[in-house]
Amino acid sequence: MPQLPDLEAWAIFAKVAEAGSFAGAAAELDLSKATVSKAISRLEGRLGERLFHRTSRRLSLTETGRVLSVRAGQILADAEAVEAEALAQSAAPRGRIRMAAPMSFGVEHVAPVLPDFFHAYPEISIDLHLSDQTIELVGGGFDLALRIAALSDSTMVARRLCQVRRLLVGAPDYFASRGRPAHPRDLGGHACLGYSYLPSGDNWQFIGPAGEEHEIAVTGPLRANNADALMPALRAGLGVAVQPEFVVWRDLRAGCLEAVMSDWSAPPVALNIVMPPGGPRPPKVAALIEFLVRRFSERTAPWAQP
Repeated sequence: MPQLPDLEAWAIFAKVAEAGSFAGAAAELDLSKATVSKAISRLEGRLGERLFHRTSRRLSLTETGRVLSVRAGQILADAEAVEAEALAQSAAPRGRIRMAAPMSFGVEHVAPVLPDFFHAYPEISIDLHLSDQTIELVGGGFDLALRIAALSDSTMVARRLCQVRRLLVGAPDYFASRGRPAHPRDLGGHACLGYSYLPSGDNWQFIGPAGEEHEIAVTGPLRANNADALMPALRAGLGVAVQPEFVVWRDLRAGCLEAVMSDWSAPPVALNIVMPPGGPRPPKVAALIEFLVRRFSERTAPWAQP
């Protein structure tokens, strides 16, 4: 395999030829004089020719050095131009972002705010992947994901946006005919509509007013891997379900659904931005993160407003 050119040595050679001394080049490049000297010696050894005449008082280019200094100067100028262009491009938010989000949250809340983001950043495009399954960010080539969970320790970088309450809800007609559960143990006598990706499966967990924990095995006519799929059955009075507030907030305000068992709560979860490790983030990703923070913080999340 051919040996790659020693571009660092050529750049240093160009600076020495321009400055007229090792010390001058070292100062301009913020390198030690020894590093500069070694780079020139390395290049001369590779070429098999001297590039400079050296005396204790004077440094001058050899004929070969004079000819090659022109080409080396062009190499350095081209490299500086490429780097400047790359920095200018990376400074302006542009390019494609791959983002994952839960299905219901993505459809109901993320997709509606994206037009505002595109108006602000017309050179950014988003590849939005919606799924309630936990997406592998690195393996899937994702820049970031929105996750609603109590995050466990991992190698991922996370930024919390806001709390997401999960409420036990049902239709007024259902409660009129079946009664309102006051304690988790009461759910054994109720039709419970289940969410497939609940970490505890068909066992619903609750935390009481004094911090006590209670878990109950539930059954019911429907189990689905998406919270929105439970809504028609809930509205029809076929059972109760533990639903995230961002799914049921409009139905609660309209009186189509009611929240019960208010002294008990499902284990807390939050809306988080999750990113692969490493940094800094490209400007396009940083722009999207700050946009999501503004839209979905505790103060701005629409379902959390009175």
